[in-house]
Amino acid sequence: MAEQLINSFTVNRPIDEAWPLITDVERIAPCLPGAELQEVEGETYRGVVKVKLGAISSQFKGEAHFIERDDANYRAVIKGAGRDTGGRGNASAEITAQAQSLSPTSTRVDVTTDLHITGKVAQFGRGIMGDVSSKLMAQFADNLNHMIDEEGVAAPAAQAAPEASAPAGEDAGESATPPKPQVRKIDGPATEPIDLMEVGGGSIVKRVAPAIIAVIVLLLLLRRRRR
Repeated sequence: MAEQLINSFTVNRPIDEAWPLITDVERIAPCLPGAELQEVEGETYRGVVKVKLGAISSQFKGEAHFIERDDANYRAVIKGAGRDTGGRGNASAEITAQAQSLSPTSTRVDVTTDLHITGKVAQFGRGIMGDVSSKLMAQFADNLNHMIDEEGVAAPAAQAAPEASAPAGEDAGESATPPKPQVRKIDGPATEPIDLMEVGGGSIVKRVAPAIIAVIVLLLLLRRRRR
């Protein structure tokens, strides 16, 4: 299933303060329901998104990276892809964020997502994803602004990593192949899965209601035949 989702949210800070935070994937990841950042390698971010619908649970494991970032014009594009660890589908998305100043104290961010999903979640079709994404974006904005109120926009000071010493017998001035970026593990709390039934509410109920009614009618017919 392919679908374009268009959402927006507001950050309660001026744009020059809000934009560096919005593009700090590591810091804002915990604000998105169901998302858990697990490791960073260079400019690549890896983690999971957990989803459940009733008794069906899915965990999409994947990675994301910036394919465009224009800080002067407050525009960024992120490419992400993941797979259901249970082998029931895949998901990929290209996410474009464009920020604009609403006032000296607030910033609006418009987010356009070109989403491609296969598997059980995709069976609910168009409309459901739009309803769910808008509610998740609202939750994300609430979490983000709450984090800003508590921590401020400046990132917490990171502990400097110890400098690596040169291998024995190697001169400091000697040219060497640039080292491969190290994988840095993110030690954060485990996240709870997104409950699509709870988030989607009436939209999902309306879509599955005909199937539920059909099952009930079938059971009634079977009971009558057995009598």
